[in-house]
Amino acid sequence: MDIKSVAKRLDGLQTVASMARNLQVKRSTAVNYAWRLRKSGHLERVYGGRTRLYHISPEVKGKEGYSFYDILNKNAKVKISAKEDYIIHADRKPGVEEVLARAVASGRFRIVLASLGLFRRVRNWPQLAYFARKYRIERKVGALYELARKTMKVRRMDERTKQGLLRGKRSGYIIERVKTRDFKDVERKWSVGIPFNRADLEVYKE
Repeated sequence: MDIKSVAKRLDGLQTVASMARNLQVKRSTAVNYAWRLRKSGHLERVYGGRTRLYHISPEVKGKEGYSFYDILNKNAKVKISAKEDYIIHADRKPGVEEVLARAVASGRFRIVLASLGLFRRVRNWPQLAYFARKYRIERKVGALYELARKTMKVRRMDERTKQGLLRGKRSGYIIERVKTRDFKDVERKWSVGIPFNRADLEVYKE
């Protein structure tokens, strides 16, 4: 169900429990919908006590925030076409470092592939590490950095930042249960499965 349809069905004041009832879904699914509604600008929390109350509207009052896909497409060679926008609510426009981390955290093949191109635009490695820690994807970011270095011209990451990423929790896969055989050296170093083969990365050599 697309998020606008969800907002129409839940128009008005809701709790997580009432959202689950109205949508006929599990509580965990209702929580996920609440998160997506807030990110897209359809949900506002109006009471934060023991029972959280939310106001949901099918209309978004202006564009309060920055489009993740607009920033990604502006900086990446691989372009993303999305049915729903993903709004980043912030006081200032997110930098490449934050967008890169969010892209990796998405766990979606084409978005992660597009994120590789952003490594060429990173200016602040410690800031990238900060967002990698925030989303608990340190090893994923480190592995993708090394993959980007093999594919295109990327500034060298300082050793302190690299060692900090290596201390991150082992992730298993960058994209759940997707793994190839082309970059075993990177996989061994970062203890994370690489979802791309060499053919996938040809777009960056054109």
